[in-house]
Amino acid sequence: MSSTAEVGTGPAAAPSAAAGLRATPRAGHIELTWDQVPGAAGYLIERADGSDPPQIVRHGGSDVAAVAGPPFADTGLDDRVDYTYRVGAVAGAEYQASSWFGPVSARTAGEPAGPVSITVDASSDGGRLHRVWQMVGSERLSQLLPDTGSADGQVAAEFADALRQARANLGARMVRAHAILHDDNGVVAGGPGGVMRFDFARVDAIYDRLLGLGLRPVVELSFMPAALARDPQQTVFAYRAIISPPREWDQWRRLVAELAAHLVARYGIDEVAHWAFEVWNEPNLDVFWSGTRLEYLRLYDEAARAIKSVHPRLRVGGPATAAAKWIEQLAAHAEQTGVALDFVSAHTYGNLPLDARPALRRHGFDGIPIWWTEWGIGAAYFGQVHDGAMGAPFVLSGLHSAQGRLDAMAYWVISDHFEELGRPRRLFHNGFGLMTIGNLRKPRYWAVHLAEHLGDQVLATSADGDGAGSLVQAWAARHDDGTVDVLVWNGTVNIALLEGDPRLDRSVALTVTGLGAGTYLASLARIDERHSNIVASCPPEVTWPDEALWSKLRAADKLSESRLPDVRNDDGTARFAFRLPMPGVVRIRLSLATTKESHDDSPSGVARARASTRQRARRHTADPASESWHNEPGGGSAGSPRGSGGSRSQLLQPDPKPARQPARRRP
Repeated sequence: MSSTAEVGTGPAAAPSAAAGLRATPRAGHIELTWDQVPGAAGYLIERADGSDPPQIVRHGGSDVAAVAGPPFADTGLDDRVDYTYRVGAVAGAEYQASSWFGPVSARTAGEPAGPVSITVDASSDGGRLHRVWQMVGSERLSQLLPDTGSADGQVAAEFADALRQARANLGARMVRAHAILHDDNGVVAGGPGGVMRFDFARVDAIYDRLLGLGLRPVVELSFMPAALARDPQQTVFAYRAIISPPREWDQWRRLVAELAAHLVARYGIDEVAHWAFEVWNEPNLDVFWSGTRLEYLRLYDEAARAIKSVHPRLRVGGPATAAAKWIEQLAAHAEQTGVALDFVSAHTYGNLPLDARPALRRHGFDGIPIWWTEWGIGAAYFGQVHDGAMGAPFVLSGLHSAQGRLDAMAYWVISDHFEELGRPRRLFHNGFGLMTIGNLRKPRYWAVHLAEHLGDQVLATSADGDGAGSLVQAWAARHDDGTVDVLVWNGTVNIALLEGDPRLDRSVALTVTGLGAGTYLASLARIDERHSNIVASCPPEVTWPDEALWSKLRAADKLSESRLPDVRNDDGTARFAFRLPMPGVVRIRLSLATTKESHDDSPSGVARARASTRQRARRHTADPASESWHNEPGGGSAGSPRGSGGSRSQLLQPDPKPARQPARRRP
């Protein structure tokens, strides 16, 4: 059977080894490529080394083993060992592989890698950028209100500022958070004779505050109020969220209808129609839902019908499952019952999202929005991967992979003000947040920032060399004023390589063609162990900084940027060469200069050019911290000699590579 066999929910004949599986030796890894299978959500990779039974590759602990598609860089391997692979297509995260490719065998190259060549055509039209990061995850929003045990005034202020920065600097427009129905918010109470009394005053205060920050909610309908719960002793988290099904289904339906009607009455249908109602959180996990799958479907039905009874324009969806499960089951249920399904949502940690479109297409829901309402580099709080540089290329790989497949990817979460397991006991504790307590910005924050500040016009990009496309990736876009940004990153989903692997570091040769005539101001931004990595500025033994260290950390809390020599373009081409560690991210920005900016080399002229560059940067970023240009070793400076032309190779050498530091231990 050929590799075009349709993957379904039941058994299917496996394609032969001729289905296109290839294993290519690379420095420090083996690159796997294969032909895509129509109907597949993703692919399991099975690996054997001859001494142990074959194992499914799990990328250092991802909750979803399947990868979205080829190419794939299998990292963390020993040199001089032969590895044998099979790849199996799956219809969804919960399905076994129904089509296997292989086997094929290879070993790592065992020698240093050659350069990776990347070419960007600045005159091309690669379509429009999909800003899937416009949704962000958050701890429960009651932290915005300092009048309960959930948060004090400092927590509320810092949490609000983190959300404000997400809006201003990361492009966030929607926030998805837990527990709007928690009893701390007092939404419902039982009265005499079983009569329910509703009070949405705190919900109003929360959403008023959120809307005031320029953000809209994804209303996650969770958790169960005690007055409705079948078993109110079934709880999760330090704040004891009730995970029980309702005692009476009509009470749940009425609560949801009352909430939706109240929100429409208060904010208007034209506003609330832009929101979304997501039914529960991760009901496929016992820790979040003590009922059965059938009871979840009943919970969904009652909620969806209640919401649509208020107004048909209101959006409702789910299943908000862990490890991307139950997507097809909910779609099949909606197809059979006619219940509304306006979007689907799921979660993945430690891997890139699978492709949910085939499952939806099979049940008549082709084209509805697909939202990953939780996504991140690791599912474990204090998991050692959240504070350092490893997360930056992971984030860019995910956002890039989602282009054209997903409509939203909410990184979980914006802030380390996070109370599910209690308040943290130290500043750098590997919390989920893109920002620390005190709102210092981690490398993952800067990765989202760089994606958000790309232009809208995607540019054609090609890559060649050892690791190109699987390990080293590129993403380029053009702004309306002609500014060109090129993101290049080096990363793996294998979080076992937290401290990197020198075999995976690469030299990159970047060529930008199709530039218009004129002189371009060039700049470099970096994220790696030595750059834009705030944890590196804090001694590992420190629990909480004193005032002097806080001052130092605030000064270091910025995107590492430097001015490069100008590019005087004669042939429409600019060339750059640089070292890119794993993990690491580089952004090259080219902005057309005025004649005076490009030719006045006097001190005042240089100062004016730098000021003009900062002003131009402000059109592409609302983040004041990113407007500061720094001179770094080998990165060029405002006073560097100007480039002699587009054909000149500009070598960007990083700082001397530091010794690998041990991973920070959780408290």
